[in-house]
Amino acid sequence: MTRTARLALVTAAAAVAALVIGMIAGGRAFPRIIPGLPDSGAFVRWGLPVSKLLMDAAGVVTVGLLLMAALLLPNDKGVLGKSAVDYVKASSWAALVWAGAAFASILFGAAESIGRTIPQILDRTILTSYATQTTQGVALTLVVLFGVAIALFSRGAITAGAAAGLLVFALVTMLPAPLTGHTSSSPNHDLATSSVALHLLSLALWVGGLGVLALHALRKQPQLEIAAERFSRLALFCYVGVGLSGVFALVARLGAVSDLWTTEYGLLALAKMVAFVLLGYVGYWHRQRTLADLKADKPRAFTRLAGGEAVLMFATIGVAVALSRTPPPDYSIPADRAYELLGFPMPPELTLGNVFTLWWFDLFFAVVAAVLAGLYGAGVRRLRRRGDHWSWGRTASWYIGVAVLVFCTQSGLARYAKVMFDMHMIEHMTLSMVVPIFLVLGGPVTLALRALKPAARRGDRGPREWITTILHSRFTKVISHPVVATAIFVASTYALYFTPLFESAMNEHLGHIWMTLHFLLSGSLFFWVIIGVDPGPSRLPHVGRLLMLFVTMPFHAFFGIALMMMGTVIASGWYEQLGRTWGDTLLQTQRDGGAIAWGFGEIPTLIVLIAIAVQWYQNDDRQARRADRKADRTGQGDAELDAYNAYLARLNRADKGE
Repeated sequence: MTRTARLALVTAAAAVAALVIGMIAGGRAFPRIIPGLPDSGAFVRWGLPVSKLLMDAAGVVTVGLLLMAALLLPNDKGVLGKSAVDYVKASSWAALVWAGAAFASILFGAAESIGRTIPQILDRTILTSYATQTTQGVALTLVVLFGVAIALFSRGAITAGAAAGLLVFALVTMLPAPLTGHTSSSPNHDLATSSVALHLLSLALWVGGLGVLALHALRKQPQLEIAAERFSRLALFCYVGVGLSGVFALVARLGAVSDLWTTEYGLLALAKMVAFVLLGYVGYWHRQRTLADLKADKPRAFTRLAGGEAVLMFATIGVAVALSRTPPPDYSIPADRAYELLGFPMPPELTLGNVFTLWWFDLFFAVVAAVLAGLYGAGVRRLRRRGDHWSWGRTASWYIGVAVLVFCTQSGLARYAKVMFDMHMIEHMTLSMVVPIFLVLGGPVTLALRALKPAARRGDRGPREWITTILHSRFTKVISHPVVATAIFVASTYALYFTPLFESAMNEHLGHIWMTLHFLLSGSLFFWVIIGVDPGPSRLPHVGRLLMLFVTMPFHAFFGIALMMMGTVIASGWYEQLGRTWGDTLLQTQRDGGAIAWGFGEIPTLIVLIAIAVQWYQNDDRQARRADRKADRTGQGDAELDAYNAYLARLNRADKGE
């Protein structure tokens, strides 16, 4: 038996053993059977967690294979090497296993939901109903479809861009199933959903990357040192992401700290914590010792340590699956419909003081703001250390944008935006028309291109080369076209509020995140085209930018007028079930929101006009200085000036009749 096969068997055995122990410890292995109630039997009871373990493991392996091919192994001007192509093709088989395990989970899940055995539910009507009408069934169906799509597209992928796209697709496929379990029913479901999403993405990159890296070492493939060094940098961020998100996930589910050692759920969570600490120690040892051994051409120590760490990681996945099968501890929550929907009680009557004091922690946008602030600060610091200049105005603009983003998503404004349409409209307009202006004036892409070093290997793609590739990609050229950017910015607003999309987004935390993120991204794209200081595929002349601005802004006024004239309430199902008893009526708050949309655009328009005027002046000034320098070098400028003066003298003599 080869070393690769031995590692695979040991890893699988560790994951299954951890699952079995976790099921027994959590009380799910041998539950009490109540006479008279339907029971699906031991085969379904164990088949469902085993199929989910296989699904999670196959998903992690798929992510790891694509990560190795796209980012860890060097490529030649975007073309994958032989080892990378082999890993992409292997991801096709892993994705098929992923889809097959998800389908098995549908079978076992349908059987468990109605208390029947597998032969009893092999009916098209039952399976179709479970797969299309239950949240868990729909999530698993998406995994099946996406897994098959990854398997098909990965067969012909030979470029780093294609592998990176498939990697993003695989990461998205990791999310649906776990986010419809205990997470969706958690009292603080906003925090639970965001923390689980961050936890899964970080864990998939970390575990999958290390597992495939160990496989690469066992197969004695080339460029191991480069891949290990790159993974080591990525693993540090993944470790921090897994740790922080795990803590927040526990906070969202546990009613008290004592639940950690007094409940089965808490004990399994403690087991995950112990494994996490051990993994951190092993990672530290790996970074301090085995990378040095690799550079000294001693790969055996790295292979042993990476293989052992991979076994421990997959055992942790087994514990995680057992944890997902264990119900979290019960604790009393207010019998309030608003609390169930929002994750927090209905806020008190709106006042300016409450907007500034009733802060609400949104993990997703807190992470976004922290990443934006941290990366920009790191770039400026690197330039300063190198002795290069970076404008304080751009830095101030960037951090003003980040600060306003934090206020919109974390303060009392974020609370009231979920219960009042006019406050939601203030949040919407600020995120789409104020925050993006300051962010694009910060010049983040220019800063990154100046701060990042080129790839060490000629023809390879590091972060700097990836940014350049994305800037020059066909996708960027299409979406940054003025017509397309304007259409996205304007049409999406009408499509959101005048269709059922808005109510659907408000009902689901993930939908609310995507809606808010869309406001930020569409506004950033639009204002990047108009006043962005970063390089782009197509740059309008300043007159064209003014025209684009003046053509677009009236559409927001028309949108506001349309809201003010409507006689029905948008998303009435959402607002009515909240049961707000203070403030204006739903229709009045909607009309107030329309008035805000109508008048809000004046402030951003003024800021943009000032920015265009300054940029226009600076551009003319640069061209004048450039012409002066050219004249100084060639002397052509003096001859032209002399000729022009002679022409004026002739005109003067002609006027005098000479």
